[in-house]
Amino acid sequence: MAATATYSYLRPSGLAPDDGRLTLQTSGGPAAHPRFFTGFVTAPEAAAVGLLAVAEVARTRYFQPLAPASLDPVVTGGLDRLRFESFSGCCGVYARLDVLPAGLDGDIVEHGTTNVDVNAPLRQALARVGNTDPMHLAVGPDDLTVTTWDGPVVEKKVPLPSRWLRGFAEAQVITSGFDPRAEIDAREATQFLRRLPGGSDRSTLWVVPAGRSLRLTSRPVPGAVCLPGAGRLVALRPFLRFATALRIYGPPVGAGSGPVASTWELRSPAMRLTLTLSPEPHRGFSGEGAVLAALSGDDVADDADLISALLSWDPTIDVDALAAGSGLATDRVRAALAQLGTAGRVGFDVAEAGYFHRVLPYDAAAAERLNPRLVAARALVEAGAVTVAGDQATVRSGDGFYQVRIADGRLSCTCLWWAKHRGDRGPCKHALAVRIVNSPASAEVRAVAERNGVDA
Repeated sequence: MAATATYSYLRPSGLAPDDGRLTLQTSGGPAAHPRFFTGFVTAPEAAAVGLLAVAEVARTRYFQPLAPASLDPVVTGGLDRLRFESFSGCCGVYARLDVLPAGLDGDIVEHGTTNVDVNAPLRQALARVGNTDPMHLAVGPDDLTVTTWDGPVVEKKVPLPSRWLRGFAEAQVITSGFDPRAEIDAREATQFLRRLPGGSDRSTLWVVPAGRSLRLTSRPVPGAVCLPGAGRLVALRPFLRFATALRIYGPPVGAGSGPVASTWELRSPAMRLTLTLSPEPHRGFSGEGAVLAALSGDDVADDADLISALLSWDPTIDVDALAAGSGLATDRVRAALAQLGTAGRVGFDVAEAGYFHRVLPYDAAAAERLNPRLVAARALVEAGAVTVAGDQATVRSGDGFYQVRIADGRLSCTCLWWAKHRGDRGPCKHALAVRIVNSPASAEVRAVAERNGVDA
């Protein structure tokens, strides 16, 4: 499934032959052919290598490798930085290059998001950029070209995979629960990354701090970080020569923990290159189901519309400020952000432990369609297939009946999905249906119906 968008480029991206300036042609944003940023980068070779890394991830399938794909990374300009993002072809690796204020010598004049045309000639040009070469970034040209008698503007249809939109949503929910777990200097980082297994290695390793370096182990222990498919970190290696440190992030784990996602960040004063790995090489972020509980609320679509309006002019996201401005509780704000995340509107920066805003269109109906388990759960509710009795519920689905147990706010089910994943990939459709029926709004509807002697 893909959402098709039409992008219009004035010309291919590339280096100008006269002065060597890099122009990234864009389409979309708050105006036709917007110029989000114009100026120089202060570390040109590092920026070129970082952008190539993000583009390489977009072209790669780490699980069941195929011929390289051609997908355009997403660029967002906001306040004082540029962000370049992509997912791998298998959607199991999320890459982002943040060009920070120290890396920019110019002005971001608009906040916006668009796809960047990183084509083969541009990749070749970036590979030739040296650190003493001037590199000028113009994210979007100045003028708008329209169709005239002299010729039409070139319009290029780009299929925007729904998996990317779902991946953006899942990645921001998952990484918002991460904390910094370890940091080592560039020398130790180089040694560590170069001794990792490469290629198609699919083993799940764990990493623990060991003095000034990191140690690999085959079992999880408290404070460890999961390293699933170490070969997926290969895109970081070219950037090592510019980095000052490697920092890794992950959720809390303990003995007996299963595989979890993790974020690996190479940092320098001018920019950060990060890779977030899905819990297992065969698992894409688009199928993790981390957003489903948040999306099942009765008010989440209306809340998302309200929060979306408040985000219109602010590239950074302050949850407390949004709660104050909207009059919503912080948990409802976070659920609304998860809903907006299904359209790619919200990201999470683990380095700054904060959300950021992408300028992308939002459609509540489309957001729900991207999550088939949620659609199936609502269908069960509408069919009256859910019966709740205390801390137990029975869900009629097809020819079978499934028992959902409710304990301390957590739901478990007797279906095969739950038996296989144990909640690690989000709730099953039966548990989601029970969650919807047990929501405060649904409970109020049932109470009113009972008082009036009507079936809810």
